[in-house]
Amino acid sequence: QVQLVESGGGLVQAGGSLRLSCTASGNIFRINSMAWYRQAPGKQRESVAIITSGNNINYADSVKGRFTISRVTAKNTVYLQMNSLKPEDTAVYYCYADHSYLGRPSFPYWGQGTQVTVSS
Repeated sequence: QVQLVESGGGLVQAGGSLRLSCTASGNIFRINSMAWYRQAPGKQRESVAIITSGNNINYADSVKGRFTISRVTAKNTVYLQMNSLKPEDTAVYYCYADHSYLGRPSFPYWGQGTQVTVSS
């Protein structure tokens, strides 16, 4: 089993910044991609940013130029630096990791979520 623990959420005014962190622990063999998703009230969960094991990165159009995803592989940790936050960024942010054991198909893991609230 792999556990993901997020931190760094909170309340911030529009235009402010927050940095989310997520660390994986447990029986880790190989973490492939890591990502951040978010879910606002009444909406479906959506991808925010993803970073592969080869450091290929993709962002949702709504956060390009404002958010930056990074990872420290040795620490099994992924970060999301969020700048110029807008009220529409308000959501529960979830960490995601795609993990595989030798010779086995990969399996997705999710964190418990951290609330980000941006006031206008």
